[in-house]
Amino acid sequence: MTIREKCEAAKNAAPTLAQADAATRNGAILKMARYLRGEANAILAANETDLKSAGANGISEAMLDRLRLTPARIEGISASLEELALLADPLGGGEVWRRPNGLEIKRVHVPLGVIAIIYESRPNVTADAAALCIKSGNAVVLRGGKEAIHSNLAIVAVLKRALEDAGLNGDVLAIAEDTSRETATELMRMNEFIDLLIPRGGKGLIRSVVENATVPTIETGAGNCNAYVEKSADLETALSIIRNGKTSRPAVCNALEHVLVDREIASAFLPRLREALPEVLLKGDAEAAAILGVEKVDDDEFFTEYDDLILSVKVVGGIEEAIAHINSHSTKHSDVILTTDIRKADAFTRSIDSAAVYVNASTRFTDGGEFGFGAEIGISTQKLHARGPMGLTELTTIKYIVTGDGQIR
Repeated sequence: MTIREKCEAAKNAAPTLAQADAATRNGAILKMARYLRGEANAILAANETDLKSAGANGISEAMLDRLRLTPARIEGISASLEELALLADPLGGGEVWRRPNGLEIKRVHVPLGVIAIIYESRPNVTADAAALCIKSGNAVVLRGGKEAIHSNLAIVAVLKRALEDAGLNGDVLAIAEDTSRETATELMRMNEFIDLLIPRGGKGLIRSVVENATVPTIETGAGNCNAYVEKSADLETALSIIRNGKTSRPAVCNALEHVLVDREIASAFLPRLREALPEVLLKGDAEAAAILGVEKVDDDEFFTEYDDLILSVKVVGGIEEAIAHINSHSTKHSDVILTTDIRKADAFTRSIDSAAVYVNASTRFTDGGEFGFGAEIGISTQKLHARGPMGLTELTTIKYIVTGDGQIR
């Protein structure tokens, strides 16, 4: 089937999923988790094919880590699906009120319809996105990157079998086998079938969708995340949080990319930062570079999302300068202040214009699972409809059911 035919089939099948009760949808997700475990060896074999191809094409180790599946990661994906199945049903419910003319108005949550997702080399997204859409009653069309095509096809085959065995129409889940740019562009303009498009990936992908899509989109984050080490910070805590933010998984969107350090503590803190991050390539503005003995960079460097073991450091004169710098350079994803001064923490959280603002905690927590959402469809860096990690509620819309007994206006 062409991608257009798959989208049309998903549109036709979507009402059957929207009308399925919560028990049926949850049962399908539990089967998806069980089948993923049962087919782990086949999925890992497909993933190994992708890893070999990506390695031969010179993909960085950090990006290979995003692509890599392991038995533990498949178990983690399966466990997250099981947690998702236990969450409250996002559909239905609703507030009811009566107007003076006797009309009863009820506001209920309903699926968006068909959601398309264009993403890059993270095969876990395939399972997470499918499960979130099924739970929220939405059909989903996936278009992953070429680096993960064998992994994604293997995962989708397992998930579709689980859906059909649970009594649902397998057409509510589809994946593009063609990973060309033309297929992505076609999805961006398929208004007759797609109700919402969500891109997940780097700046280039996000920009392409924003510039070319005619279907409604949600801009999800490139994550140019910043940490500000305020002069009262506990330095051991700051070092631990920065190390976690930069090195735990450097190629993910909530990884730390830049550190701002108060001038009053820069000479004491920066040598310790260098010692704490021996595997990280440090760069700095003029002051930081002089203290660290590293490459000097200009201001443009602080717009960069490295997705690698690279960190830029800037010395600032205080919290006002730190806030101004972050608001003008970040992608509005996740930023953190490291401080023991409650007033400075409050000023930072009120002033930083990002989806997630942290005080003394790693930016790596910006994640649907860590926020208690079960999983996420993406992390929105825009302000309309959804912001931050997008869980089940963000995949629904509102319908008003109005009941009368003959009222006219």
